[in-house]
Amino acid sequence: MPFMEFEGKKVEVNEEGFLLRPEDWSEELAKMLAEAEGIDELTEDHWKVINYIRQYYLDHDIAPMVRLLCKETGFPLRYIYQLFTSGPARGACKLAGLPKPDGCV
Repeated sequence: MPFMEFEGKKVEVNEEGFLLRPEDWSEELAKMLAEAEGIDELTEDHWKVINYIRQYYLDHDIAPMVRLLCKETGFPLRYIYQLFTSGPARGACKLAGLPKPDGCV
């Protein structure tokens, strides 16, 4: 498995850059992942999505469905795609430190 260097330690990721161990996640790591995704700055709205997805995953051991994500954050799907151009599964879940979701988020 590939690794990425972060704060002097190796963090295990898959070939697409998703963390393999969600416990390796931190806000600082999310900022670094955001830069790799082409996001210069994580806004309050980014963090609302990231924190919701992360907490849902920690509570249910699965990423939330898109419909639930939109409902709980109050953001339409179009806006989530503006925040995370690679989408809720590829972008938002990656920044939240989740393993790559199997299906739709």
